[in-house]
Amino acid sequence: MFPGTRSLLRRALLAGAAVALLGAAPGWDGPTRGPAAKPGRTIVYLASDSRNGGVTGVFRGLQAATGQLGWRIHFLDGAGSPGTLDVQWEKAMALRPDAIVLGGFDASAWRDRLAGARKAGIRVAGWHAAPEPGPTPDLVVNVATQARAVAELAVAAVARDAEARGRDAGIVVFTDSRFAVARAKTTAMVQAAAAHRGPHRLRILAVEDVPLPEVHRAMPALVPALAKRHGAAWTHCLAINDLYFDNIHYPLAQAGRADVVQVSAGDGSSLALSRIRSGLSRQVATVAEPLRLQGFQLADELNRAFAGEAPSGYVSRPLLVDAAALKAAPGGDIERGLGFEAAYARIWRVRTGP
Repeated sequence: MFPGTRSLLRRALLAGAAVALLGAAPGWDGPTRGPAAKPGRTIVYLASDSRNGGVTGVFRGLQAATGQLGWRIHFLDGAGSPGTLDVQWEKAMALRPDAIVLGGFDASAWRDRLAGARKAGIRVAGWHAAPEPGPTPDLVVNVATQARAVAELAVAAVARDAEARGRDAGIVVFTDSRFAVARAKTTAMVQAAAAHRGPHRLRILAVEDVPLPEVHRAMPALVPALAKRHGAAWTHCLAINDLYFDNIHYPLAQAGRADVVQVSAGDGSSLALSRIRSGLSRQVATVAEPLRLQGFQLADELNRAFAGEAPSGYVSRPLLVDAAALKAAPGGDIERGLGFEAAYARIWRVRTGP
């Protein structure tokens, strides 16, 4: 199904992926028409964990967009704790907002609560709140890139690195099975690696299920155990989030495995981009979500809902970023040039800037 690295990259491009390391400059590919701004709305952003760079990055984009629309926005932090998230949901409902955005956690376990919100006239949208982008029975819309496109880009980057080194790749995958989107990414990465047909084999050595809030505690013991178990066969890591690689450098060094190459299948956090730009770590690439764009998309989809219109159908494209791509990006901003802020301002009929 994937005859070599070139085919993997071609398939990802056909899935709508903007591959920054290949020099793609896609420009705006989203909606150009929609309802004018519906001002005076109140939004609550319910974050799974503010320590997750993707979750907070989307909020910053949404916050900027709500400012243009004339909306109020509240941020509530679940702090990576189901109990805290429960408490914050009650706070969100007490604010009687026009909409609630679920930032980075599955909506499927909250169906009764979401039904209660809809009954109260509250729209609910999500970011990474379902396995795939688009509307769901529980959500006005789920904003995300396509999990398979993200996964295949990450595997393609590993394949490219393995070919450059002239050896097979032994891969450990880090995931968090609590999240449907993480499960979807992991399944797609495993399938893409198994189906790879190139001069060098991509072999999955292990899939390690480590909850994101536990990463900083788990890695110091887990990494040496993996090094002992797999030895020199372990050459690469894939992960569903950059947070794993925020906490892997010192454990790898202490285990004598500072050579293990890392590629993240999300989310393009600021720390990850700094690591890749500096070249001082072994994380060579990340599949970045266009987080600010997705924040603006959430605002636009909610504005459509307030106007009684259907979702736009737009799905943003992931960005595979390496050091060369960051060097080429204007001001190091991987989203500059995508054109979304001007496009949404035209749709909403609002003015931006001085």
